[in-house]
Amino acid sequence: MKITLSFEETSSSDVSVMVDVLRASSTITAALDKFSKIIPCFTPEEAFELKNHTGGIIAGERKGAKVEGFDIGNSPNALNEFKTDKDILILTTSNGTRILENMNSKVLIGCMNNAKAVAKASAELASDHIDVVMAGVWGKFAIEDFLAAGEIISEIREICKDCEISEYAQSAILASRNDELVKKAFYESTSGNKLANLGYRDDISYCLEKNSTANVGIYDKNIKYISKLNIT
Repeated sequence: MKITLSFEETSSSDVSVMVDVLRASSTITAALDKFSKIIPCFTPEEAFELKNHTGGIIAGERKGAKVEGFDIGNSPNALNEFKTDKDILILTTSNGTRILENMNSKVLIGCMNNAKAVAKASAELASDHIDVVMAGVWGKFAIEDFLAAGEIISEIREICKDCEISEYAQSAILASRNDELVKKAFYESTSGNKLANLGYRDDISYCLEKNSTANVGIYDKNIKYISKLNIT
């Protein structure tokens, strides 16, 4: 088994793990407790159209802030507190949902909260190549995605003892081994600073929690929605 790390675009036609830890992949993972279907979309206008068509809840952000007129922002904490009887969530974010569009593999949604579960799921689904894909921030490297990817790859390594891990992926493992430094990097990152300034500091704490859920989202590119993967 080959394990690699990529930025924005996957190098695998087998299994990819999308990581946008602050906050799209963390929000999606939390949303699987409430919603049976999560529809990622790419503009607020498309989100409003989908709401009219499906009756779903619309969530998302631009530059970290909730989009005007949306039911909720891209916040796992706010989503957990949100009361609804709807089973469809429509989500648009600046980075994570954007990069799903061009994935040509089975795509899982990964974060710190489900690192162990998504590692197990990727190992079960893959035949020869798992690529962990960092979303970044508007085309730029994001340290928090690199560190979360390292946590996930470390968990994959525990399962696939004889896997071939690229040096880039190995560097992410090494970078993610010190919990205090990881926490510091999350809060001091560009995304972390922006979220704190917008009043979402608690979301950073939430996104740092390791293995707090067994939820794993899988994106079906043919029908363009995310649902919960059943892991044996």
